[in-house]
Amino acid sequence: MITRRIQTAVERSLREFPVVGLVGSRQTGKTTLARSIAQAGRKPSVFLDLERPSDLAKLQDPELYLEPLADRLVILDEVQHKKDLFPVLRALVDSHRKNGRFLVLGSAASELLRQSAESLAGRIRYHELGPLTLDETAVPYADFRRSWVRGGYPLSFLARTEVLSLAWREAFLKTYSERDLFQLGIRVPTPQIRRFLQMVAHSHGQIWNHSKIAASLGVSAPTAHHYLDILTETFILRQLQPYAANSKKRLVKSPKIYFRDCGILHALLQINNFDDLQGHPALGASWEGFVVEQILSCLPDGWQAYFYRTQAGAELDLFLMGVKRQRIAIEIKYNLRPVLTRGFREAFTDLHCTAGYIIYPGRESYSLAEHIKTLSIIKLADLF
Repeated sequence: MITRRIQTAVERSLREFPVVGLVGSRQTGKTTLARSIAQAGRKPSVFLDLERPSDLAKLQDPELYLEPLADRLVILDEVQHKKDLFPVLRALVDSHRKNGRFLVLGSAASELLRQSAESLAGRIRYHELGPLTLDETAVPYADFRRSWVRGGYPLSFLARTEVLSLAWREAFLKTYSERDLFQLGIRVPTPQIRRFLQMVAHSHGQIWNHSKIAASLGVSAPTAHHYLDILTETFILRQLQPYAANSKKRLVKSPKIYFRDCGILHALLQINNFDDLQGHPALGASWEGFVVEQILSCLPDGWQAYFYRTQAGAELDLFLMGVKRQRIAIEIKYNLRPVLTRGFREAFTDLHCTAGYIIYPGRESYSLAEHIKTLSIIKLADLF
C-alpha cells in the first residue's frame, strides 16, 4: 500500500464534515484509499460500489437503507450512477447531524459538484486524488525517470516491465473511450474521441487552438471545445488558464492543455521507454507537463496557478499566487545547465514576483540571480 498524501486531509475532513467527496480519474486508487481510511477509522463502515447491480439495488429506497447506518461510515463508490441520491443524503444529514457519515467517490467532477452544490452546500468538502507523485512513490533521484515514462497510475507505475506498463495504459485508453464515457452518461463516438486524444497529444503543453483541432477532426469549433471539456471533467486533461493581469500588455488569453498523466500521453505518442522519449520531438513538452502536475498536486490550499505569456515574449510556464501575496515564477527546463531567459526576467518583473525557480533534472539548487535559483525535480516541496 503506497500512502497517499491526501489521506490525512480526507480523514481530517471526515472529522469536520458530515459528507466528504473524493474525486479523480478512474484507476487512480480512490477505492483503495477509501478502504484504507475505513480500516484505520474507529467506527464500522459500509462499502457500496454503485457499478455493481447488487449494491445499486440496495438503494432502490435509499432512505430506508441508509437511515439505520447513522453510526457507521458509509462509502459510496462511483456515486454519479445514482443521481437522485444527494437530496436524500442532505435529508439524512440534517435529521441526524454527525460528521463523518458519508464518503462519496466519483469519476466525473462537474456532475458531482453540480449535484452536491444543489443539495449539500455547507455539508460537504471535496478532495481530488490524482495519479501517484514522486513524493508518494519515494523514488530516489536516479529513478524519477520511471515515474516520468510510466506516469502515476498505480498499476502502470508498479508493473513488472515496461511492456506490461504500456499494455496497461493502452487498455486504460480503450476502456475509457469505449466504456467509461458511456457509463458516465457521455455520448461521444468512440473513434472520434480517440482521434481527438491523438491530436491533443501532439499539442500537449501548447496553447489551445480550437479552430485548428476542429478543422483536423472535421467537426465544429464548439464540438471540439465540448470534447475538451469532457476530457477535463473526467480528469484526463488539464486546462491551465492564463493569468489575466490588469495590464496594458497584450496577453495570451487561451488556456494551455496538458495530459494529467504523462504515461497516458506517452502511450498515445507510442513512446515505449526512456530511450524512445529522449529522441522524441515531444521530449520538452512531456517534461513540462510532468513537472506541472507534480507541482500542482502539492499546491497548498488557497494557492492559485496560471501561466503567463505576452505577445511581446514575456513568459512563465507557471505563475503561483499564495494567500499572503506570495508570487512565485516558475520556468521548466529539461537541461542540466539552465539559464535565465529575457522572457522570464520580464515576466518576473511584470508580476512583481517574490521568488523565481527554474525546475530542472539536476540534483543541486543554486542561485541564478537575486531571488531566482534552480530547483531539482526531487525537491519540489521546497517551493512552499
